[in-house]
Amino acid sequence: MNIDLENLTEEELVELNHLIVERLRFLKQTRAHKAMMRFRIGQKVSFDPGDRQTVTGTLTKFNKKTVTVITDDGYRWNVAPGFLRDANAEKAVSGKNKNVIDFKKSR
Repeated sequence: MNIDLENLTEEELVELNHLIVERLRFLKQTRAHKAMMRFRIGQKVSFDPGDRQTVTGTLTKFNKKTVTVITDDGYRWNVAPGFLRDANAEKAVSGKNKNVIDFKKSR
């Protein structure tokens, strides 16, 4: 796709810019929404807030770009869903021997 920017007026360039920014926002919101749908309200989740230790809490609300998590000690965090992990799945994995592979019996 080739767009000849040299022939567009300032007004047309500004309009094109608005359309591009709007489309980029939509794509970002779509990715965030898709990531949110991996979780549900009331689910135990965890995340790593940078230089602090892992935080665990309950997902309480879906926002436009983030989810609200109330931690076990009562703090409220708004977290991008891409940073969340299922806390219950982590506990299940950490309790198993990582050198053992479970096979299901087949009949």
